[in-house]
Amino acid sequence: MSVPATTTIQLSPPQPPPRPTTFTQSLSANNSTKHHLTLKQTNNNNNKPTTDPTVSWTTSLHHHCRSGRLPEAAAELTRLRIAGIEPNYITFITLLSACARFPTDSLCFGMSLHAYARKLGLDTTNVKVGSAVVDFYSKCGCVDLARLSFDMICVKNVVSWNAMINGYVRNGRIEDAVEMFDEMPQRDAVSWTAMVFGFVKKGHFEKGLEWFQEMQLSGVEPDYVTLISVLAACANLGALGLGFWVHRYVLKKGFKDNVRVSNSLIDMYARCGCIDFARQVFLTMKTRTLVSWNSMIVGFSINGYAEEALLFFNSMQKEGFEPDGVSFTGALAACSHAGLVDEGLNLFEVMKKVRRIVPTIEHYGCIVDLYSRAGRLEDALDVIEKMPMRPNEVVLGSLLAACRTHGDVNLAERLTNYLHVLDPNTDSNYVLLSNMYAAAGSWGRANDVRKKMKDFGIQKKAGISSIEVDCNVHEFVAGDKSHAEIDKIYEMLEHVWLELGTSGYVPESSLVDT
Repeated sequence: MSVPATTTIQLSPPQPPPRPTTFTQSLSANNSTKHHLTLKQTNNNNNKPTTDPTVSWTTSLHHHCRSGRLPEAAAELTRLRIAGIEPNYITFITLLSACARFPTDSLCFGMSLHAYARKLGLDTTNVKVGSAVVDFYSKCGCVDLARLSFDMICVKNVVSWNAMINGYVRNGRIEDAVEMFDEMPQRDAVSWTAMVFGFVKKGHFEKGLEWFQEMQLSGVEPDYVTLISVLAACANLGALGLGFWVHRYVLKKGFKDNVRVSNSLIDMYARCGCIDFARQVFLTMKTRTLVSWNSMIVGFSINGYAEEALLFFNSMQKEGFEPDGVSFTGALAACSHAGLVDEGLNLFEVMKKVRRIVPTIEHYGCIVDLYSRAGRLEDALDVIEKMPMRPNEVVLGSLLAACRTHGDVNLAERLTNYLHVLDPNTDSNYVLLSNMYAAAGSWGRANDVRKKMKDFGIQKKAGISSIEVDCNVHEFVAGDKSHAEIDKIYEMLEHVWLELGTSGYVPESSLVDT
């Protein structure tokens, strides 16, 4: 690019700041390129508009940033300064936003930009630049620097507040996000969505739904990002009633053509066991992505529809979609559930040698489960011993469960070394091993496992039951009396018990403790 003439643009105090520039580009009939920009300068001699040189340079920087070419953008900024031209606030927003999109490679460059903006006073007097600085530091994991930058902004708006809340949420500091949310003078859908997403991301699904209900009571309408977070919570809790409500809301508010929302609906229905509803959503989609197909393949697999899962796996490829690791996970799981050992092993080889996909722990877990369900326990153990990563409790649990099914106590004992190395604090596999000894009549060995758990300080986690009533999920554990309506619950249980008695039900007099 040629260096502009000697015109020097001095940055004036941003009061008020200029409107953001809209960059568009079109080709004329003779293939010459014309730039249409909103910021103009007028030549007093011939009264013809000329392009502001800062805008021209910023346009070039924008193209580099949009393509992720940060080194080229940095070099372009250097040439801009050598030409004697000062960047404006749009220049800083463009560069800082690019740094935020590539946080692992841009921390030093972004901090240099912040220092430059501070020299010009833009990070404190221009709320858009200040918000971009906050967003940049947040996405780079420097949330405390983001807070310092936020506090330095002279006049904050809802965007700057949202940037800081999102920064806390992104870095797992939910308590700080809640505190800042309470201090906000004005909240919008982005503010509420950040809180809903934050709790869902941390696995506090009930809390996320509570925030969603508060959002509705406040009169703020959710956007599609909010709905995606709520559907994720419904999927994890099995809250089908609320999922139905969200689906109706999607249809009412015109989100049905949003691919990401539709994909979330498919996932929610599949994980709640309503695979036919998931299929209906899939079939009505105007545009599908790889995620759409994967959601259906995995959904069919986890619900035991192996043939449908493999059919969709093949149909996806006929439609021009190349399967990824998730696609193969769903297909391998389907083969495992259907007992298709040879087909599963062949798919595994195709994934590695044809598709060049490096197997993950999930793929090896599917192969272990494939062998385990087929009774080929030694082959399953051989996979565990040769896999390039350490097995997790899901992989070991799959083989241990198969050992119990086939009564192979000796192989289960060989797995105890893995259990201790993997995580000595995990209770589920120890309990399973103890139950295997008990089922085989080896009470001494069962007691040894229980004693080992006690020595390690491992306690068996209580099982949780849940039920959804009026879109609210209630959880219970055995003997728990902390529920707010516990009196009504026990009153109903006594009524049910009497009804069973009058109907002739007689409980078993003895139970075998396994």
